[in-house]
Amino acid sequence: MNITYKARNMEISNSLKDYAEKRLSKFDKLIRVEDAIVSMTMIKDRYRLEVTLPYNGIIIRGEEEGYDLYTSIDSVTAKLESQIHKYRTRLIKKGRGERMAAQEDILTYVEDDQPVKVKHFITKPMAVDEAIMQMNLLGHGFFVFINSDGGNTVNVLYRRNDGDYGLLMPEV
Repeated sequence: MNITYKARNMEISNSLKDYAEKRLSKFDKLIRVEDAIVSMTMIKDRYRLEVTLPYNGIIIRGEEEGYDLYTSIDSVTAKLESQIHKYRTRLIKKGRGERMAAQEDILTYVEDDQPVKVKHFITKPMAVDEAIMQMNLLGHGFFVFINSDGGNTVNVLYRRNDGDYGLLMPEV
């Protein structure tokens, strides 16, 4: 697994990298992840850790804040493992199996040199239920995708205040 480390307001020690690699290596056995992005940020006296695993066209992400990075790594890997099991169970229930393996990965990156945070991403056609699963795996309140059920138009899925989901569809 190729791990990319990103650090803000701190330096990542070799022992911390070794610990993260040891904990993340178990995902190779579970889902054969090729790449991982580990972002560590120090904010005042606390650390924020975010781990992103692109897999089969979806992004599995976990984040944690705390005073100890080693404990945060343990917590994030537990969260990621839970998300992976949930994802795989849903695929098996739907009979999708490994067919998603042929789909291309969604890549995101952030341009930090602008005053507004800008994210670029590659979209792929998916059904609304797949978009809900992706949004929940990311832990976001909204998700932009190409709706394969709605004429291949760009749609926005969002979580409503009452806990339900909303879908924004453009009129053509």
